[in-house]
Amino acid sequence: MKHSHNTPAIGLDVGTSRIVTASRHEEDFQYRTQLNAFVTVPWSKMTEASLKREGVPYVVHSDNGDKSIIVPGNESSRFADLLQTETRRPMTRGVLNPQEPANAAMLKQLIENLTAGERRSGLPVYYSVPAAPLGAEENLTYHEATIAQILRELDCSPTPINEGLAVVFSELEDTNYSGIGISFGGGLVNVCLSYLAVPVLSFSVPKAGDYIDSSASTITGELSTRIRLEKEESFYINGHFSDKLHQVLNVYYDEMIRAVVAGLKDAFANARNIPKMGKPVPMVLSGGSAMPRGFRDRFEKLLKESDFPLPLSEVRMAKSPLDATAKGALVAALAEL
Repeated sequence: MKHSHNTPAIGLDVGTSRIVTASRHEEDFQYRTQLNAFVTVPWSKMTEASLKREGVPYVVHSDNGDKSIIVPGNESSRFADLLQTETRRPMTRGVLNPQEPANAAMLKQLIENLTAGERRSGLPVYYSVPAAPLGAEENLTYHEATIAQILRELDCSPTPINEGLAVVFSELEDTNYSGIGISFGGGLVNVCLSYLAVPVLSFSVPKAGDYIDSSASTITGELSTRIRLEKEESFYINGHFSDKLHQVLNVYYDEMIRAVVAGLKDAFANARNIPKMGKPVPMVLSGGSAMPRGFRDRFEKLLKESDFPLPLSEVRMAKSPLDATAKGALVAALAEL
């Protein structure tokens, strides 16, 4: 569905697993999302006609006369499941996938599909970028610049925003944007401590949703794509395990949470520039990998056991975990208009 052109700006969450846009129409926030993935299927006139009738977005690719059909976004996992193959991913570990030659082209296609009906010349777009992994000085310049270039090619005006800070802007207006925002994504877990809307400390942890999927795939022999679907549809933490897959997922979820908690404790214990807050601050959890039932309770339990050095008023889930980063990016964009 295309909206009327009345959104003053767009918030864009460029995630490893999903791309989400946030726009505002009158007083309402509206969201669109697509899997950040694609799959290649054999070309035929029948297949192309069927996709067109069903309204499935696709691109016909020709290589030395050999045609194939690329299906990007949400439908890619269904086709991958039918073909018993993995989806191809434009991004990995929070940034552009260097092993995927079509990364920028597919990213542009997905963003173009998501912003159809919204774009106009010079439309402000605030887009999420990850923080460097804890203990590493990873260069994120190429990733950030490539997304900016894609948005300029779509005639938009791009501005980057730290992913964890976007979560703060989405969820912590009531504390004047002071607190900790954490985004549990597919490639990275992004963390940001903000004080009065100023990012004080930001970092990422590389054990995230994709790590859980690939680890569980190695143990069970299932495709990562199918594990992701099972994880999102029926898994819950510390439940009664009905099968081996759920047991394996619980093990790797626990490992991910422990890695993030350890990273949080070390980063905050060793930071020298943390201001004196005066009172405990909230911590808000977001992202697709934080969605299983029981996640918040398990995370809070392990965090308390770690003797976390910063006083917290609460640990809570974002109102809409999958949309929080995109909404926060939009909030930041609207504040600058």
